[in-house]
Amino acid sequence: MNVRPAEIPRFANIGQAIETLKPAEPTYVLHPSKFAEAAKRFLDHFPGDTLYAIKANPHVNVLDQVWASGIRHFDTASLPEIELVKGRFPEAICHFMAPVRAPGTAKIAFEKYGVTDYVVDCDYELDKLLAETKNSRKLRIFVRIATPLGGALLELSSKFGCTPDEAAKLLKRVKDSGAQPCITFHVGSQCLSPFSYAQAVEMARRTAEKAGVEIAALDVGGGFPGPYNNNDVPPYHWYFDSIKEALATMPRPVPVICEPGRALIAEGLSLITQVILRKGDSLYLNDGVYGSFDELTLPGWNADYFHRVYALDAKGKVSEKPQGQKAFRVYGPTCDSLDVLPRPLALPDNIGPGDYIVFESIGAYSVAVRTNFNGFFPDSWAIAGN
Repeated sequence: MNVRPAEIPRFANIGQAIETLKPAEPTYVLHPSKFAEAAKRFLDHFPGDTLYAIKANPHVNVLDQVWASGIRHFDTASLPEIELVKGRFPEAICHFMAPVRAPGTAKIAFEKYGVTDYVVDCDYELDKLLAETKNSRKLRIFVRIATPLGGALLELSSKFGCTPDEAAKLLKRVKDSGAQPCITFHVGSQCLSPFSYAQAVEMARRTAEKAGVEIAALDVGGGFPGPYNNNDVPPYHWYFDSIKEALATMPRPVPVICEPGRALIAEGLSLITQVILRKGDSLYLNDGVYGSFDELTLPGWNADYFHRVYALDAKGKVSEKPQGQKAFRVYGPTCDSLDVLPRPLALPDNIGPGDYIVFESIGAYSVAVRTNFNGFFPDSWAIAGN
């Protein structure tokens, strides 16, 4: 059931939640202070509006935390996402930032929900957008350019984005239509190179110059990294400073927006799982890759786990028995042999059924891509801390 955070059980910490709830189902634990800290980084230091990319985690419990942290703009990629946000927060400002939209969705977004920001990367989508909205002078249309590979764990320019030459032609068409021409890009997910943003801003500057168009806004996209364990993430101010320095090279000041997903919500969620079986060096949990751990199977993520993982006993405490560490193969609860974490986990060698394993910083793309395969669907919630 989707409920507001006030109705979710609250505890001082995860150990207390385990001791009280004794959860037999996987349980997501919200950390309000982590959401607040992440939002503050962007709201205080990014030189423009910050949009939460709700694809990273669209659960209403997470959206409520993002809203409570002060975020008022949302990167929405579909009509259902727009309806979700506007139904929850009527005053929210939605931006339809998907380059490809299902027919008719732009019309509803514009006429019913007042959405005026859209993205295109080809003539067909621009023609469709203009035909559906029929009021181009109220629109900001962002032409998406493809950025070079490098710096990010997952690239996002092979599917979307056009060359500077193609973008220049589209920008001219946008201007001629009466809409406000803008540029956007995405440097890739979990980008560890602040310079990638400066490089992309320079591409945008040259593209606008080639088009002979004064752009009305620049969207630097998402890709800001989540500060995961074992991941050497540069300080956030390096990203913001790189963007500010690059913006200073533009011929005139331009409004700027960004679309962080995991950077706003990864730290704000932990996951409590329970061991349901041990067979030698293998553990079977009540959650797996068809549930909260799909992202762990992606290229780049299976080189080393980014989530701090630790074990607690049935009382929510670290076991007092003498123990060493042992590498365990970890399986999920479904009957599919593919339901296994891509590499072993180092856990106490005396771990067994009834004990708990906690995964921190699991907020991004865990809830978003879970399935109910075999009838397993994690959706229990708690709050820890302030």
